[in-house]
Parts: sequence; C-alpha cells; structure tokens
Amino acid sequence: MDRQEALIAQLRIDRRQDAAPRRRWPWLVGIVVTLVVAAVFLSGGRPLPVETATARAAASDENASVLDASGYITARRQATVSAKVTGKVREVLIEEGQKVEADQIVAYLDDTEAKTDEGLALARLGAAKAALGEIRATLADAERELARQRDLAARKLTSQALLDAAGTQVDALRARLANAQAQIPVAERQLEATRNQLANMVVRAPFTGVVTVKAAQPGEMISPIAAGGGFTRSGIGTIVDMDSLEVQVDVNEAYINRVTAKQPVNAVLNAYPDWNIPASVIAIIPAADRTKATVKVRIALASKDARIVPDMGVRVSFLEERKPGAPKREGVWVPSRALSGQGKDTAVFVVTAEGKARRVAVTLGEKRDADQLLTSGLKGGEQIVLGPTEQLRDGARVTVKKA
Repeated sequence: MDRQEALIAQLRIDRRQDAAPRRRWPWLVGIVVTLVVAAVFLSGGRPLPVETATARAAASDENASVLDASGYITARRQATVSAKVTGKVREVLIEEGQKVEADQIVAYLDDTEAKTDEGLALARLGAAKAALGEIRATLADAERELARQRDLAARKLTSQALLDAAGTQVDALRARLANAQAQIPVAERQLEATRNQLANMVVRAPFTGVVTVKAAQPGEMISPIAAGGGFTRSGIGTIVDMDSLEVQVDVNEAYINRVTAKQPVNAVLNAYPDWNIPASVIAIIPAADRTKATVKVRIALASKDARIVPDMGVRVSFLEERKPGAPKREGVWVPSRALSGQGKDTAVFVVTAEGKARRVAVTLGEKRDADQLLTSGLKGGEQIVLGPTEQLRDGARVTVKKA
C-alpha cells in the first residue's frame, strides 16, 4: 500500500507553483496605475482651452473710445439714370464698375420719330419764311399803287373809290405781314421743341460717379414713370458718387449723450479689420426710432479709397476728445469679462510664456462700455484670459484657442 500511495502521489499536480506567479499581476497593475496618476498630477492635468486678449496701455496722447457701434457705408448722392421720355433703347454705353463723368452719354434711345418731327418743323419754318417774303413783295407793290392813286386823286384824275380800294389793299397786306411775322417765332419754337425731344433720346450721366447697376439692354422699352406689365424698365442704370460716401449708424438712445457733432471717430470696415479709418461725426439726426430705441448718426470718412463701397458693414468707435493739459490717464484697458473676483479680490489671469495662467491682483479704475481701466497690476501688452476664468487656478496649464 505504501508503494501504491507513493506512485499515486507522484501523479498528483502541485498547483502551488502556478498560483504564486499569478498573484504578482494585481501588484504590477496597481504600480502602473499609481505611476500614471502621479505623472498626470505632476504635469498639472490636461491644459484648459482659454480665450485671450491683449491688455492695452491707456496712453495719454491717444483718444479713448467712449462708445462703440455698428453701421453701414451709404452714399449721400446716387441716382437711377433714366430718360425724360418713354422710348426703346437703341444702345447702352455703360457697364458695372465703370467710372463716368458728369454729362457723359450713357445710352441712346430710338430717335426715328423725333428726327421726322424735326424735319417737319424745319419745313414749316421754311414755309413761314417764304410766305413772309411773298407778302412783303405784294405789300411793296400795293404801297406803290396807293401812291399813284393819291397822286392822281390830287390832280382829279381818279375816283375816290379807286383810292380807297388801294388803301384797303395796303392795310390788308400789312395785317397779313404782321401775322406772317408772328408765325416765324412759333415755327422756331416748334423746331426747338422737336430738337429737345431729339435730345431726350440721348441719356446722360447727371454727375461724376461709378456705375453700380446696369438695368437695361438694347431693344427694351424704358420709361421715366413706372409702367405695368413688367416689360418696361424705369432706368438705364444706377450711378453712385463715391466722394459722397459716409457711415450711418444707429446708436442706442441711452448712450446718445456720448456723441457730439464733429466728434472724432475711428472706423473699421468688416472687410478690412486691420485698417483704421479716421472719421468724424457730421450730424445727429434729430429723430428717434421708437421701434428700435435708436438715434441715427451720420459720420464723415476722412479717407477716400476704392476699397470703400456702399452697403459695407463698418464698426465705429466714438473717441473722447482729450483737451491739452488734461491729466494723464494711467493704467491699462482690458475687457470687463476678463475680471474675476470682487472688491479687493479682483484679479485677472495672465498667460505666461510657459503656457500657465498666473493670477494677478488689480485695482479698478473707470469703466467704458465693455472695457475696464486697471490702475495697477498690469503694464500693457500682456495676454489676459477672457474665459473661462471661473475654472482657472493660479499656475494651471492653459492653451490659447485659435480664432
């Protein structure tokens, strides 16, 4: 039995040798997880994406913005060029973007009928002048006959009836002559009217400008008044005087007290955000829009440039006029939403060169719309965090969002 038990014992599998290595895996996994957590903790966590802006030094020699608004470029002088009469377009001489001078021909209308009327008026004038010549010759002959009759009557060689007849003939011819002379100016006025009608077949530019719209083509009917049916054009095209461009903005009536006539303005076109255009207030329209609670303000642009075109969007900043000798404004302008905390705990977060957020305590000055003046804490030029500031801690890693 002992021998059999020994043989059976040899056939048994010792599981203790396999169990020992398996117990090492949980320890290895725990060590790895601990190292990863430690590495993440030491590295500061994943960088927080933030939006930033540049702190602007409040230089005393620059005008500060007291109000910002948006508006559009408008033209004070523009016109839809049309003919004075209704007619068919024969030729159009303009294209969009073309510059035209004052009184330049932009189109021709069909002038066949006008030329016919002119020829008829010329013929009538010629006939009136010819009739006038005939009457004058007849009158001269009648006056000579009257003179002979008077001479014969003085010598008692003719009757009173013949003398009276000769006088009546002269009077009648003089009346006809006066009537014929009066017909000459009438014929001349008729000729002038037909020539004016012929001139109306030529459409000219009313002023110097640039063509923005070409509205008619050869063969189409054009009329100075609106016509039904949709087949008659009301104009040849639209011309805009580019020297009359200005900015019109709607200012909230609650802030209109910050705007004055001739106030300096800085204008920036939406199409050219890096181009600052000097401007000034022309006038404040003395009427408010009750539906929008705004007041319209006209602004003159100091720069005349081909890049400025009507209906462009523009952002304007009404500037404070700094008087000579005014106290120097010290500090830095930052957007108000960059502030965190209140009272003595007010601070901003500055992005360092290492990509970390550094909390800087600041002192508040005056406030202008969306901007806040800081009288201490910053020097200007720093990249400050706009948001989210509530999730930041001093020394936290950040990454700047790309615009």
